[in-house]
Amino acid sequence: MTRTRLEAFSDGVIAILITIMVLELKAPHGQDWRALEPLVPTFLSYVLSFVYLGIYWSNHHHLFQVVPRVTGGILLANLHLLFWLSLVPFVTAWMGENHNAPGPTAAYGAVMLAAALSFTLLTMTIVRTQGAHSPLKAAVGRDRKSQVSLLLYALSIPAAFVNQWIADAIFVLVACAWLLPDRRIEAVASE
Repeated sequence: MTRTRLEAFSDGVIAILITIMVLELKAPHGQDWRALEPLVPTFLSYVLSFVYLGIYWSNHHHLFQVVPRVTGGILLANLHLLFWLSLVPFVTAWMGENHNAPGPTAAYGAVMLAAALSFTLLTMTIVRTQGAHSPLKAAVGRDRKSQVSLLLYALSIPAAFVNQWIADAIFVLVACAWLLPDRRIEAVASE
């Protein structure tokens, strides 16, 4: 199978997830700016998740620039990633509606951790498929940024029960770290 079908399907799923999230934003009943105040937590949760889905979409695109063929293992690893990403609209809405509650914030952290683990699994599956001279392995090396991100997501879960703002800060920090696509993969893809 060529990578274009996998990329097209993944692009479509991520586009639908973003659409589902925006549909959770309900118009206020009032006519003045104060009517928007109760929607701020929901909107901020949406913005954070939109950024995360954009990061996954962008990095997924860059990842597949160095994949000439798709195997069954890669397909399954990709579906595993899409499963966890499909839960993002649910935890986004739950966290937005209950912005000071530890449970929804911890659940958001758990989904972010699972999505990051599944992206790591996808990367490892591609490297294993490509063999000893994997261009992806050469590009990402030991991938410390992913390892630190996984650790931070794991820390966000108990942090949500200590102070929800600490968990939120972790989410923003990790998103900022991944906002720009991985230039190491871009360099290998352009060779």
